[in-house]
Amino acid sequence: MKKNTKTYLLLAVVLGIWGIIGYKVFNTIAPEPEQNTLAAVTKFTPKAIKEKDTFSIIADYRDPFLGTIKKNKKVKKLKKPVVKKETLPEIKVLYTGHIMDDTTNEKIFFVSINGKQELMTIGTSINKVTLLSGSKTKIKVKVRKKVSTILLQE
Repeated sequence: MKKNTKTYLLLAVVLGIWGIIGYKVFNTIAPEPEQNTLAAVTKFTPKAIKEKDTFSIIADYRDPFLGTIKKNKKVKKLKKPVVKKETLPEIKVLYTGHIMDDTTNEKIFFVSINGKQELMTIGTSINKVTLLSGSKTKIKVKVRKKVSTILLQE
């Protein structure tokens, strides 16, 4: 072979090798964007949860180092919880004012029981609320056998 043909052949091989190296470098620097494909939507059904198998070890054998037998602890009896009586709903009572009846000279008190305004005189009872006494600034009421004093709300 002639000297020129060998040079051209070697030049082609060198250019091919550098072309492959350049192609790989270029692809790692600027890769093609990947196309997003949508996955098929499937219904998710979780697996049933199995309860763990539990066990306990009763170690009532002789201690191999001390030579003694472990004594069982006394089992404490659980006390039954005390059942509380069902509490009745609270009756909200507010004193909002009073007026004087001119014909009978009797005081009429404005009392709100659970948000509903009532007119009461001393000794009357509405919704388990009895008015015992009253003045300009306060009233005394009996709610389910409990006596309480309520101040005037302004």
